[in-house]
Amino acid sequence: MAKTEEKNITVNRKALHDYFVVQKFEAGIVLVGTEVKALRQNKANLVDSYAMIQNGEVWLNNCHIGVYEHGNIFNHEPRRRRKLLLNKREIRKIKIKSEEKGHTLIPLRLYFKEGKVKVELALTIGKKSYDKRESIAKKDFQRDLERKVKY
Repeated sequence: MAKTEEKNITVNRKALHDYFVVQKFEAGIVLVGTEVKALRQNKANLVDSYAMIQNGEVWLNNCHIGVYEHGNIFNHEPRRRRKLLLNKREIRKIKIKSEEKGHTLIPLRLYFKEGKVKVELALTIGKKSYDKRESIAKKDFQRDLERKVKY
C-alpha cells in the first residue's frame, strides 16, 4: 500500500511543550476559497488555538489564517470559527474524554493530504511547570549525547 503524500502547512510546537498528548485524531476542515489559497502560501498560525464541541459539532477557535494577498472584497476573516469534520463516533469518543477533568482538545498541525486540508487534533492534559522543566532537561541531555556521539 502506497503512503499518501502529506505536506505540513504549520505545526503547533507550543502545544507539545505545554501539554501531554493522550490521543490524536485527523479531521477535515471547512474552508472558503481564499483560505485555501492563503494556506498554500503557508499563512497560518495555530498558537493559542483550541477546539471545542458544541451541539454535536467540533469547532476550531482562534486559528489564524492570514488574508490572501490577491483576494478581493470576498476575502475571509482571519480568526473566524471553522467547523471540523469528524465521524459521529469520533465526536462522541472525544466528547466523553474531553469532559474528564484537565483534558483539552488542541490542534497540533495543519497539513495537505491528497489535496485536502486536514487538522491533526490531540486530546491533551496540561503540563505543570516542573514537567516542562523536566522535558527541557531531557531534550538538553539528548542534544548533548548526540553531540558527543557525533565527535
